[in-house]
Amino acid sequence: MNNRSSCSPQPRPRISRFARISLLAAGVVLLAVPRASATDVPDWLRAAAQEKLPDYPKDTIAVYLLSEQVVTVHKAEETEILYRGAIRILRPKGKDEYGLVRVESSNDKKLTYLKAWCIPAQGDSYEVKEKDAVETGFDAEALYGDVRRKILRVPAADPGSVVGYEYVVRQRPYYLQDQWWFQEDVPIRRARFTLRMPVSWAFDAKWGNHVEVAPRNDGQNSFTWELTDVPAIEVEPDMPPYRSIASCLAVQYFPPGGRASSSWQAVGAWDAQLNLGRNEVTPEIKAKVDELAAGKTDTISKIRALAEFAQGQIRYVAIEIGIGGYQPHMAGDIFSHRYGDCKDKANLLRTMLSVIGVEAFPVLVNTERGSVLPDFPAAMSFDHEITAVRLPPDVPESDMFAVVDHPKLGRLLIFDPTSPYVPLGYIPHYEQDSYALLVTPDGGELLRMPPSAPAANRLSRIGKFTLQADGTLVGQVDEIRRGAEAAVKRGELLRMAPADRAKSIERFLGTFFGSYTLTKATIGNLEKNDEMLLIHYEFTARAYSKNAGNLLLLRPAVLGRKASAVAEKDRKYPVDLDVKSLHTDSFEIELPPGYVVDDLPPAASAAYDFGRYSSETKLEANVLRYKRSFETKQIVVPLDQVPDLKTFYRKIAADEGATAVLKLGAK
Repeated sequence: MNNRSSCSPQPRPRISRFARISLLAAGVVLLAVPRASATDVPDWLRAAAQEKLPDYPKDTIAVYLLSEQVVTVHKAEETEILYRGAIRILRPKGKDEYGLVRVESSNDKKLTYLKAWCIPAQGDSYEVKEKDAVETGFDAEALYGDVRRKILRVPAADPGSVVGYEYVVRQRPYYLQDQWWFQEDVPIRRARFTLRMPVSWAFDAKWGNHVEVAPRNDGQNSFTWELTDVPAIEVEPDMPPYRSIASCLAVQYFPPGGRASSSWQAVGAWDAQLNLGRNEVTPEIKAKVDELAAGKTDTISKIRALAEFAQGQIRYVAIEIGIGGYQPHMAGDIFSHRYGDCKDKANLLRTMLSVIGVEAFPVLVNTERGSVLPDFPAAMSFDHEITAVRLPPDVPESDMFAVVDHPKLGRLLIFDPTSPYVPLGYIPHYEQDSYALLVTPDGGELLRMPPSAPAANRLSRIGKFTLQADGTLVGQVDEIRRGAEAAVKRGELLRMAPADRAKSIERFLGTFFGSYTLTKATIGNLEKNDEMLLIHYEFTARAYSKNAGNLLLLRPAVLGRKASAVAEKDRKYPVDLDVKSLHTDSFEIELPPGYVVDDLPPAASAAYDFGRYSSETKLEANVLRYKRSFETKQIVVPLDQVPDLKTFYRKIAADEGATAVLKLGAK
């Protein structure tokens, strides 16, 4: 279940992690193997362990012999879920990844049974019980939460062994739907999902990233879906998030007289109910709005002032207790305490906007782009909440890169009050070009989040250098960053101690020079997220050019790497370029006196649907001038365009490594 309190104000990672977690990530170190006892393993595990397997690639670390989920609906307020897994360990790495059982529980999701076993390649089988588990608390981002985790290590999980586990949770469901993610980063021999319901209950099944499979009717209103030989998801560089490619099933169940199908409209209606009555305007809120809006005559200035308050003056702190993971706290409480999580900040902003007569709506998103599937209406698809502001007619759209034209509501400005580095008019790059759920009193409706144009996310480097006769390069560079290029870098720098910020520039320079010294560094507009980020640095790089007799060899592309590695083997998944952007470089290198051109790199040019690149090198008087432009025009490169992307990057890499050859002319 994706708790919306778990959203983070920091930039999100580009690639989703799979279902496995490391002990370090869990904040736990298991120093010793728990005491285990020899025992008979259950019949289902022994049967799975005896099944003959097909051949798998040599690098396969483990295989699920069985992955099973059984949902028993007792009544609308109570369901019970049985999880079973049997994994054969094939490689030593599989012991670290799959020799663990991780279970989450909470006040509304009680763990009632937990046990694990190991059938070693040699020797007696072992049983590990719940009392041997290590328990951890809630997330570090939460001020308080009721989520608990138990981690059980299974001994003797060496190659050739079979690890099995079984646990049961009894829960009070917030939404009558369960999701089954039946694809992992290892193969699954047999995957099974069973739904058992009271008589006269009905269900609706939706498949994501998989062809529809009919269930087996087991009688007594019980249904089972079973799949065999589910392939592994192979990890590739710059691949889409796990949820955007993994196969899944969502089963929604309905009591007698309930609706008969699942839909995004219904998901939105459920969320709208959670928001009812949470946006009361208190006298304190109204007084603050009046103060912030004072002296401002245009609507957009008032909206901006309120947005900046919610973004900058309300600290991100989560309180995750039961339904509180999905329902915002009262706006007045968030205003008084000056802290809240994503849905709290969004709710407070909507409440404050209502004081100036501007309507706004909740928008549910997933911070890993592509994780919301349009034909897969699953209530737990979202991990974050932002806001859609209905723009009045007098608001211009200049510098507004996050506007959606809605057929009924008109212009909707999408804004994320949780992200501290992205100003009004933009949305974080990881939320762009992805589906989100607009929640109105009428229910839910999927929207496609607008991607910014490349020029809105710009990085320009202007460098002026002097090359000395001994090959030393002395120079200064000005970086100008806008949009996502500014937000990501701003977040990186602000999370550092001020004394460490120069080190980040040094690390950057270290990727291009073998020996160098940073002599000066300044940063402008660091804490002004609505201004361009300005970074200035000066350095000396020794032995930048190579001398060969009377020849001088040097790279005109002094700084900045645009080429990226795309594995030459055939890919299975598209390539995620992260953001549409425009990068330009303009470098001037003053040469030692007396040198003339012997050979200059040819002009480079490459243009495809997903991006373009161009560069040129000229010698004017005694100055070598290099200019280039790099633009990404798509966020995701589809699989059929990947061969062109490889060619694109190879051309860029050749240009970045190209050498200018100068010779010492007649004196």
